[in-house]
Amino acid sequence: MKPNSGTLVINIMNGGKAEAYEGVYQCTARNERGAAISNNIVIRPSRSPLWTKEKLEPNQVREGDSLVLHCRPPVGLPPPIIFWMDNAFQRLPQSERVSQGLNGDLYFSNVQPEDTREDYICYARFNHTQTIQQKQPISVKVFSTKPVTERPPILLTPTGTTSNKVELRGNVLLLECIAAGLPTPVIRWIKEGGELPANRTLFENFKKTLKIIDVSEADSGNYKCIARNILGSTHHVISVTVKAAPYWITAPRNLVLSPGEDGTLICRANGNPKPSISWLANGVPIAIAPEDPSRKVDGDTIIFSAVQERSSAVYQCNASNEYGYLLANAFVNVLAEPPRILTPANKLYQVILDSPALIDCAYFGSPKPEIEWFKGVKGSILRGNEYVFHDNGTLEIPVAQKDSTGTYTCVARNELGKIQNEVQLEVKDPTMIIKQPEYKVIQRYGHVSFECIIKHDSTLIPTVIWLKDNDELPDDERFLVGKDNLTIMNVTDKDDGTYTCIVNTTLDSVSASAVLTVVAAPPTPAIIYARPNPPFDLELTGQLERSIELSWIPGDENNSPITSFVIEYEDGLHEPGVWHYQTEVPGSQTTVQLKLSPYVNYSFRVIAVNEIGRSQPSEPSEQYLTKSANPDENPSNVQGIGSEPDNLVITWESLKGFQSNGPGLQYKVSWRQKDVDDEWTSVVVANVSKYIVSGTPTFVPYEIKVQALNDLGYAPEPSEVIGHSGEDLPMVAPGNVQVHVINSTLAKVHWDPVPLKSVRGHLQGYKVYYWKVQSLSRRSKRHIEKKILTFRGNKTFGMLPGLEPYSSYKLNVRVVNGKGEGPASPDKVFKTPEGVPSSPSFLKITNPTLDSLTLEWGSPTHPNGVLISYILKFQPINNTHELGPLVEIRIPANESSLILKNLNYSTRYKFYFNAQTSVGSGSQITEEAVTIMDEGKMAGIPRPAVGAGKAMASRQVDIATQGWFIGLMCAVALLILILLIVCFIRRNKGGKYPVKEKEDAHADPEIQPMKEDDGTFGEYSDAEDHKPLKKGSRTPSDRTVKKEDSDDSLVDYGEGVNGQFNEDGSFIGQYSGKKEKEPAEGNESSEAPSPVNAMNSFV
Repeated sequence: MKPNSGTLVINIMNGGKAEAYEGVYQCTARNERGAAISNNIVIRPSRSPLWTKEKLEPNQVREGDSLVLHCRPPVGLPPPIIFWMDNAFQRLPQSERVSQGLNGDLYFSNVQPEDTREDYICYARFNHTQTIQQKQPISVKVFSTKPVTERPPILLTPTGTTSNKVELRGNVLLLECIAAGLPTPVIRWIKEGGELPANRTLFENFKKTLKIIDVSEADSGNYKCIARNILGSTHHVISVTVKAAPYWITAPRNLVLSPGEDGTLICRANGNPKPSISWLANGVPIAIAPEDPSRKVDGDTIIFSAVQERSSAVYQCNASNEYGYLLANAFVNVLAEPPRILTPANKLYQVILDSPALIDCAYFGSPKPEIEWFKGVKGSILRGNEYVFHDNGTLEIPVAQKDSTGTYTCVARNELGKIQNEVQLEVKDPTMIIKQPEYKVIQRYGHVSFECIIKHDSTLIPTVIWLKDNDELPDDERFLVGKDNLTIMNVTDKDDGTYTCIVNTTLDSVSASAVLTVVAAPPTPAIIYARPNPPFDLELTGQLERSIELSWIPGDENNSPITSFVIEYEDGLHEPGVWHYQTEVPGSQTTVQLKLSPYVNYSFRVIAVNEIGRSQPSEPSEQYLTKSANPDENPSNVQGIGSEPDNLVITWESLKGFQSNGPGLQYKVSWRQKDVDDEWTSVVVANVSKYIVSGTPTFVPYEIKVQALNDLGYAPEPSEVIGHSGEDLPMVAPGNVQVHVINSTLAKVHWDPVPLKSVRGHLQGYKVYYWKVQSLSRRSKRHIEKKILTFRGNKTFGMLPGLEPYSSYKLNVRVVNGKGEGPASPDKVFKTPEGVPSSPSFLKITNPTLDSLTLEWGSPTHPNGVLISYILKFQPINNTHELGPLVEIRIPANESSLILKNLNYSTRYKFYFNAQTSVGSGSQITEEAVTIMDEGKMAGIPRPAVGAGKAMASRQVDIATQGWFIGLMCAVALLILILLIVCFIRRNKGGKYPVKEKEDAHADPEIQPMKEDDGTFGEYSDAEDHKPLKKGSRTPSDRTVKKEDSDDSLVDYGEGVNGQFNEDGSFIGQYSGKKEKEPAEGNESSEAPSPVNAMNSFV
């Protein structure tokens, strides 16, 4: 036994036989407090016996018949690995027709002439002794008979129709069915009365072997294999029973008690069959151990009452059944110790503003001391939601502020004494980048500079690091790092990328990035450059287990010097056809020493690189197979995250094939609860990257590690990571919810954070649910549509935008973790004040007379308060586009129409109309209308229409007085006269036409002469008049102008009433009107456009 150690060393290198040390060993460690014992350790020597000699007769088989070649390897320890090869040491090919069974025999479902050979050799490899035993060659001769008879399937193994299989929980279940028949049967597996487990089922050996990993009691049942070909089918049912060696439900844990206290040791295990529980005290069965009046054994529990110091002992719990046993030690330590504080006095803690502060107070004592915290020398005890008190004595300030700076006193007391310790807390300002680097585009060979100006706490010393594409800057003198900037001289294409400025202090870190794009300089005549030709003549020399030397001859560089060579490798054993990056060497180097990994079949190739690009890969080198070894590394990205409140899901990234360093890759998964005096629990798994630990407490930290191992041993000890068991929904709602209404569309909500213990998971933030109950102006309820705002982190306030003015709202707040939302706080009611109204829903002008117009309107769709009045403004527009004096009228809010009198006849007016609340006036709607002419002056003039128009008055010209119009009318009259003469001549030539007489008798009512009795023109319709003009203006027949249809918009006057605005008044929209309007129909609503207007529209 090693000195000062409990390790027992058995060395048989200097003589002696391993068989002499075969047996069961157990270690006992003892001192005055008690004795602990280890599990039984069984030592057995490995054995690799020789094959028994036997006379093998040649096998003569008819084509199409089945055949079994028996291996029958010698019994070794551990059992050997079986494989079949020929005399050339080449593995015999296997298929659905020919395959090796689990027992090592070689099965032929049907033999073919190509199966004839004399060197079927079975090999047994004993890994532990590193020996291989060979069976004598077996001869097979296939003779043909014509025709070959096809046969339905029969099972070669297992025999009969049913069989039984017992497997232990957690092991791998292997079931096998191999069938004979011609054509070759196909195997299918089903589970009677259930489904095969989806994520744990594998099919091997061409589906002849069913493999279920990590079996449990739920996998018990009947499994049926079905062999089928075109002539029929057969089946076999295997009844599987899953038993279980004992496994822990609750292992006993160490217990620290003070004199007079009570306590319990619990030892609970399960298994199939149910394990029996037995107790030992200091390695002695408890029934014959010295009596202790404070101790009482009740099955799987030991109850301690009013313990004394002499009750200290080490207790062992043994859980056993026929498949194994568990043994655990638990130390019951009875101590009477006054409190001790382990945290150094006057320790300084520094944190960043608005981040959590954790102040330690590590303590020890028996009975367990009570911890209290004070701020300042004579401050009062700390209480309240702004602090979190952890069981280990740590004080947490979730959001540290400047006033959190100061001295904190931790007091630990129990019935044996009291002790206190003072520590210091300093809250620092956060580090910020006040001027970040910006995106740059630079020509090749130019200069560029990125700025990174920072602001930081005066007591912290920042360090600035620049990265390119998340890696260190190139080692190049062209890169100049200044205090606040990075300058790159003579920029080349390689400098293209993302540059990041990282500022670190001892407490925080910030970063900012910018992209540099390099473009080509103006082209100049130059030599044609090209990528290099690939290297050739690759040669491997100096072969060692972990290294080899590779050399090559470079190809033509094609006018651009080779800057580097990239070496890639292929692993023909694990990933054939896939090439991986190995290393890169300077362009002046043509040989390199390469590091190798065990258990990899290497091939290498070389790629040349110049400024133009990469060459094609060289031809691969010869292959080199390295020997197996222990794994060099452990799985990466180990995580522990619970999927349910009572479990812990441990995941990791599995090693690649070449990282296994040898066959039989497995993983040892270990875990224990953090900050609890607990032993590691471990399992060994294979072919998975996840393990689920059940029965855990909710959201507690665990220490986790995953170690790789293979047939040759373990990888180095892995590093530990911290994970958490599953989260549960939060238990407590935020309290003290307050709402501060800022304006009619914006409110601010405050709440108190919930205690972190009640979150029961990772705090993700808070959700505010709010909804409109009713509008205060209409008093009508509507469908409630709840809105949700999420505030990340431990925020205690938030803004509620987009509220409707003059409305009643309700809200509540909920805390959110990774599992979901907690309970809602009580609903909080708040009201928004009045705002300005929207524009009236419509403005309609009817009944035009010589001196009056009638206005009708609709109330605003969104009054946003109590309407107090309407404001009407109007002004005349003359023929020269000038606007007359503006008249304003205030109208009571309960009115919906108005008759304007004493207006000028035949005059166009522009109207502006809006509603008003006590807050102010809303957006306005506009309209234009025309009073009718004096009847005595309307002869020969079309009746004007009343309708929407542009804000700038349309041109109105008295065409009757225009010279060009008089000339045009004369030309039209002359043309009509000529047409009448032509028609008269044609009529006299061709005789009378009855149709023409009917036309003369029934004149078209749409074309009538001017009526002389009333002095007005008849109604005349021209198709050209109804074509929509690009800039024309028409209104519907009822003169109703809606917001979305009106061309008469204040946009033309520089305002724009159709824009959309945020609730806080900021402009977010853009006016857009329809480019064309459909022409109005009917004489009442159509104003005949003057020729001047028509021409202006087309210009």
